[in-house]
Amino acid sequence: MSHVFISYARADEAAAKMIADSLREDGFEVWRDDELPAHRPYAEVIEERVQGARAVVALWSSQAAKSQWVRAEADTARSARTLVQASLDGTVPPMPFNQIQCADLKGWDGDRSAAGWRKLAASVVELAGPETNGAPAERKSTRAVSICVLPFQNMSGDPEQEYFSDGISEDITTDLSKVSALEVISRNTAFTFKGQSVNVSQMARKLGVTHVVEGSVRKVGNQVRITAQLIDGRSGGHVWADRFDRDLTDIFTIQDEISRAIVRALKLKLLPEEKKAIEHRETQNPEAYNLYLLARQYWLTGNIGDLRREERVMRICSRAVEIDPYYARAWALLGLAQSNLRYVFRCEVDDGYAAAHAALTIDPAIAEAHLPMVRRLEDRLRYAEADAAMETALQLGPESWEVSKEGARVYMRQRRLADAAALLEKAVALMESDVHGWARLVTLYHALGDSTAKKIAAETTIAEAEKILAHDASNGAVMSFGAGAYAALGQVDRAREWAERAALVDPDNLSMRYNFACALAAYGGDYDGALRQLERSLASAGVFHITMAEADPDLDGLRQDPRFVAMIGRAKKRLGMEGKSPATSPARP
Repeated sequence: MSHVFISYARADEAAAKMIADSLREDGFEVWRDDELPAHRPYAEVIEERVQGARAVVALWSSQAAKSQWVRAEADTARSARTLVQASLDGTVPPMPFNQIQCADLKGWDGDRSAAGWRKLAASVVELAGPETNGAPAERKSTRAVSICVLPFQNMSGDPEQEYFSDGISEDITTDLSKVSALEVISRNTAFTFKGQSVNVSQMARKLGVTHVVEGSVRKVGNQVRITAQLIDGRSGGHVWADRFDRDLTDIFTIQDEISRAIVRALKLKLLPEEKKAIEHRETQNPEAYNLYLLARQYWLTGNIGDLRREERVMRICSRAVEIDPYYARAWALLGLAQSNLRYVFRCEVDDGYAAAHAALTIDPAIAEAHLPMVRRLEDRLRYAEADAAMETALQLGPESWEVSKEGARVYMRQRRLADAAALLEKAVALMESDVHGWARLVTLYHALGDSTAKKIAAETTIAEAEKILAHDASNGAVMSFGAGAYAALGQVDRAREWAERAALVDPDNLSMRYNFACALAAYGGDYDGALRQLERSLASAGVFHITMAEADPDLDGLRQDPRFVAMIGRAKKRLGMEGKSPATSPARP
């Protein structure tokens, strides 16, 4: 049978040894850190063993929960989907591991009939048990030939070039997805394996694909070297491999050659329109392309709630479309950044309509380009048209993170809370680090009465917020998400601590104050405090924020308060919104 790694705190060594011995008796190859070789660095061996294991058994206890080693090993296994958990003393696994099932081995004395042991052993067998010929894949493929393009490695020696290798991987994935005879695993699924040393055959079996593409990118100045190989998912053998050393100006030709070579190696026949689609590039200018990839990386990995993300994207995309005025994707991303700056951060910049219109003039199929249109129409109180534009975006981009997020906001405005939650669930599945999406799910689950889902969303919000704040301790918006999540969990002192900290580092962030008001009203019952926060936030708010306040379920407890009614009335009069009811427009089609 296959390799099992045991992760534990030093204080739990006796229990770890008993569990390891029991698994060995069942025929598993088990490794724990008492077998470290004397000639190799500790961390290097641990990383190698964790990544190579088919099952990682994390043994939680009060001591293990404090161990950075156990947390790191468990996090690696969680990302690789090889994590099995057991509690030795009743300790609940720390976030985010408390979202995964955990066997109870408190007081376990080696009895194999104990429920906790049976649960742990069953999970280990499922992950690392013996392979059988003809065993079905964990995911059923819809076509005879299927493929996963793993993120190409950045070999440039500069982490800042990561955006380029990621962009190459995404573009090859997009090219191959245009082949009707080929099923292609989505970019988001493939990128869960980024930075991991994977067993290709095991991964192919897990994803249910017949083939895997691996590669690397080295970009130095105007020179680029790309290696790519197509691997048989069953045997692990190479079907095709090649290396391309070219000028950066040939980047599009290289991508075309790689995609065509993979199709040939798979013995697939391209239809004429598919060949044309693969060869079509939205820009022929490598400098504009490079800038777009850089902007896209900032957009995907930058801090949500930090306007510097939008400002960087706006500047970079503006330069890209200056170089190539017909680059639709760059126009669309520029429009998104401008729209956020105008409507979310209340900056006096273009609202993104012109950039979005330019994108749609060039390519009407870009779903994300409809989103700035939605916001402008809402701002002009043309709700029916805004909702129609949103439905168009959802039809064009059902797997788009941006479209799912914006669709959820529009559905919240319409008080279609279950529909909004479904779209946000898709959004955070596409972008797990979306702390804002998780925070909104807390609101929706609370309104829908789903306490279990609310708890998970709140804990995930805090975990993702902590990751962001570890690199940027001044992000007040993210602190407000965390404060709201703590309030939702009933941890009032922690919520107050985060709120006070946020008010100190970012006192003028009005969106942050709105989030505080929501937390005070929904979870603290402090309506006076909520109204104080809202008074400052809504005094200068535009249509975007007023419509959200009218529909936000977190503020439902304030609806009948004369002070809240007057506050909304003053804002609507200032904005010419009297008589408009965006929360009820339109009915679900």
